[in-house]
Amino acid sequence: MKRFEFSDHNIALVVDDNPEALGFVSAALEEIGMTVLVARDGQAAIDLATRVQPDVIMMDAIMPGMDGFETTRALKSPPIATDAPIIFMTGLTERENIIKGLESGGVDYLTKPVEIEEMVARVTVHMLNSKMMRSAREALDSFGRAVLALGPEGRIIWGSPGAMQLLSARGLPGDTAPISVAGWLQNASALPVSQAPGHDAEGLQFSYIGRASSGEALVRLTEQNADSPGDRLASEFSLTGREGEVLYWLSQGKTNRDIAEILSLSARTINKHLEQIFQKLGVDNRTSAAVLADRFLSQRK
Repeated sequence: MKRFEFSDHNIALVVDDNPEALGFVSAALEEIGMTVLVARDGQAAIDLATRVQPDVIMMDAIMPGMDGFETTRALKSPPIATDAPIIFMTGLTERENIIKGLESGGVDYLTKPVEIEEMVARVTVHMLNSKMMRSAREALDSFGRAVLALGPEGRIIWGSPGAMQLLSARGLPGDTAPISVAGWLQNASALPVSQAPGHDAEGLQFSYIGRASSGEALVRLTEQNADSPGDRLASEFSLTGREGEVLYWLSQGKTNRDIAEILSLSARTINKHLEQIFQKLGVDNRTSAAVLADRFLSQRK
């Protein structure tokens, strides 16, 4: 694997109450070019992570007061909800402790005394994965898609920044969807995506859009009664809601393939929607439809 290019823009937060271990790990990370912040206890780690977004967090499991497991749960929950990978460092090797660390939000486990080359390799892998996931979630937002990945009982595995903002704006926790969503999701996921009903809760509409390859249910969030560009186009040109969405993305210069990916539909379905849109707008090509849509939206800004 190609070695990751660390720089002082990559920030590591090292949390350990043992000065010797703290210095050892910090020195190793600084040697490979990272900027290192240190915390001697859980509360200090939370305070630092609130002010600075680290790229990786090295967490001692056993500390006086707030231990590493409790600190990790706090770091992974609102209002912080960091997406930085948290790697535990501890002498605890029992299976139940490893499981406890992973369940609290950690991604990996290093046994003390930490072996430097192993630590660097694991930090590299988890930072690369985290950066790719962060880019993917930001890309969803750039396409106007606020998406959550939900596990059993509505537990939130991950969410795009836009989705997490929608939840936070309503005072909802960032670890579990509203209670009613779990029951709806069980029924919706048993149906073909095109037939799955939406669900309204806490001023948001939840729409089932399929499953990820790893098994999580993917759900799109929109604000109830939000006056989106697609809604405005649908109202103006007597289109269905889905046709309004297709026309909006067409006006943004997206290809049929792009629109199919954005709306989680097949290219064939997009073609059928476009046929209906052209007929309702009285045009015979995508350029004319896009011009009409863009002109209308520009007038409404």
